[in-house]
Amino acid sequence: MNIALLSLLGLCLVIIVSAVLRLNVGILAISLAWVIGYYLAGMKVSAIVAGFPIGLATMLFGVTFLFGQAQQNGTLGNLAGRAIGLAGGHRGLIPLLFFILPLILASIGPGNIAAVALIAPLAMAIAGRTGISAFLMTLMVANGANAGAFSPFAPTGIIANQLIARQSITMDPWTQVYLPSLLAQSFIALFGYLIFGGLRLWRANPAGPTSPPTALTKRPARLTIAQWATVGAIAALIAGVALFKADLGFLAITLALLLAMVGAADQEAAFKAVPWDTIIMVCGVSVLVAIVEQTGGLALFTALLARVSTAQNVPGVIAFVAGAVSAYSSSSGVVMPTFIAMVPSLITTLGGGDPVAIISAINVGSHVVDVSPLSTLGAMCIANAAAHEDRNRLFQRLLIYGLAMAVVGALVAYLFFVILW
Repeated sequence: MNIALLSLLGLCLVIIVSAVLRLNVGILAISLAWVIGYYLAGMKVSAIVAGFPIGLATMLFGVTFLFGQAQQNGTLGNLAGRAIGLAGGHRGLIPLLFFILPLILASIGPGNIAAVALIAPLAMAIAGRTGISAFLMTLMVANGANAGAFSPFAPTGIIANQLIARQSITMDPWTQVYLPSLLAQSFIALFGYLIFGGLRLWRANPAGPTSPPTALTKRPARLTIAQWATVGAIAALIAGVALFKADLGFLAITLALLLAMVGAADQEAAFKAVPWDTIIMVCGVSVLVAIVEQTGGLALFTALLARVSTAQNVPGVIAFVAGAVSAYSSSSGVVMPTFIAMVPSLITTLGGGDPVAIISAINVGSHVVDVSPLSTLGAMCIANAAAHEDRNRLFQRLLIYGLAMAVVGALVAYLFFVILW
C-alpha cells in the first residue's frame, strides 16, 4: 500500500481515538510516527525525533510554569477580579472582552500565539470563577487572537505579506490582508458567542435569578509584595515579546526562575501545576504530522480535495482544504507557504480566478480551525482551564468544533470573497 496513504490513515486514527477514548493521543501519535517512519518509510530515528517541536514544548512549559506561580500565589485570582470589573458586573460582556484583548495584543506585534499564551491563563481563570463555559471562552480568545494575526506587525502577517510578494502579487497589507481576516474571524466569533451560550450569560447567573455572582461584585484585596513582583514579571513578559522580540518560552522560564529565587512563589507547587499531559498530547501529534508531511500524506490529501475546484468556487474550496490540513498542521509554517505558492499556477490551470480573493480565503480558512486542541491556541487554552474543568471533554469538543470550522470557514470564505467580493 502507498506509504503516503498509510501515514494519512495513521493520522486519521489518532484523530478518531482522541474523540472516542480517554487516552493521551500524544503517546499514540509518537508510537505511530516511529512505526510508520522507521519501519515503513525507512527513516532514521534521528529524523523522526527532529519532528518533535521543542520550541512549542518550551513555550507551553514556560508560560504555564510562570502563570502556575501566578496562580499559586494568588496573583491571577486578584487580577481576574479586577479585570472582571471592566465588564461592569455583566457576565455576558466578559467573553466579548476576552475577544477584544487578544485581538489588540496580537495586532500590535506579538501575534496570535503569543497573545493567547499571555491572555489565556487570565481568561480561563475568570471563566472558572464566573461559571462561564471554558469552551466558549476558548472560542473567543482564539478567534480574537486570530482576528489580529494578519497585522503587518505580527509574525503571521509578515509571513503572509512576504509569501504574497514572492508570487509577484500586489496586495495592500492592511485592507487586503489584515482586514479580510479581521472581519471573517469577528463574524465567526460573534456567531459562536450567540450559539454557544453568550446570550444565556445575560439572562441568568450561577448565584441565582436576581443577584449577580460573587466573583463579579466582590472587591479584590490589595496586591501583596509577592503579587506585585509577579505582576512585574508578567509585564516584563509582555514587553519582552512585544517590544524586544524575545523568545516567549525562554523568557517565561527565566522570569519564573527569578520569582522562585526571591520567594514570590512556590516553585514546586507551580511545577506540579504544569499540564504535562497536554504538552505530551500536542507535541506527540506534531511528531506524527511531520511524518505524514514527509511521506506525502498531506500532499495526497490536498490533491484529492483540490480536484473539485473551479474558477467560480475556488475560494470556498481552497479555504476548506486549507482548514482541513491546518486542523492538524501548522497554519503559517506549512499551510500558508504551500497554498499561497500554488495560487498563480492554480489560476492558470482553472482558467481564471481572483488572486486576492483566493489568498484571503487561504488565510481565513487556515486560521479559523486553530481553536482545535491540535493547534497551539486550543492547546494553550486547555492547558490553562480551571481545575474543575474536564479537560478531556474540552479536548473532544474543541476537536469536533475545530474540524467543523473547515466547513464553516469555506462557507464564510465563499460568502465574503465570492458573493460579497
